Amino acid sequence: MYIFTEGEVTEPEYIDIILKHGTPVAPGRSVDHHFENENAVGKHRKPYAMVKDAVITLRKVQREAKDAGLTADDWNYPQVWVLFDRDDHLNILEARQLADKHGIKIAYSHPCFELWRLLHYTNYTSSFGGVCGDANSRLRSRPGFAATYGRNIRTVSEQQSKHMREDQVLSTDKEQRRYKDARKYAKAINARVETANPEKWDPFTDVWSFVEEGLLLSGY
Repeated sequence: MYIFTEGEVTEPEYIDIILKHGTPVAPGRSVDHHFENENAVGKHRKPYAMVKDAVITLRKVQREAKDAGLTADDWNYPQVWVLFDRDDHLNILEARQLADKHGIKIAYSHPCFELWRLLHYTNYTSSFGGVCGDANSRLRSRPGFAATYGRNIRTVSEQQSKHMREDQVLSTDKEQRRYKDARKYAKAINARVETANPEKWDPFTDVWSFVEEGLLLSGY
């Protein structure tokens, strides 16, 4: 699994948390993950540029897989994923088209990844007007969110909230309801999309597909 993330902190921390605590879809199958743009800056963290870089990585790892005797039908055949947000980026549609053309997997959130985090606390169906700050503010205002940063913490800044805490996403019950509810809420809001233009999918997130298809987890 080769991963490109728009965020330098939040998404990688989220991935590390759920891989540590998640339940594999199939016993005995685990994911060896690599953050391919860990040191990238500037334009190389923009959606279209990340997809272009991902295409180069995919070609390389597919050659290596072929040399190792793997085929596309094998469960451990390499995948390349790009996680990015709507924010105010240009070329969102073009990035997705390029990804589809070359077999790059996409996990997309509108307005941003904070929507997926928010759905772990509550259902949310209204538009954010494309403003990520609104999603972040709603997340930080959720009961118990600030306390995940410390017993006596009552408020958290937007910058502080970029750092993930396990209690923000992990379920406290064996049924893993927190993840299942977030997935259910996400699929419901995605079903309301009425246009082919992903720049107008407000709100939208399909991070759950990355969790299950990419990381091979059934929940956490």
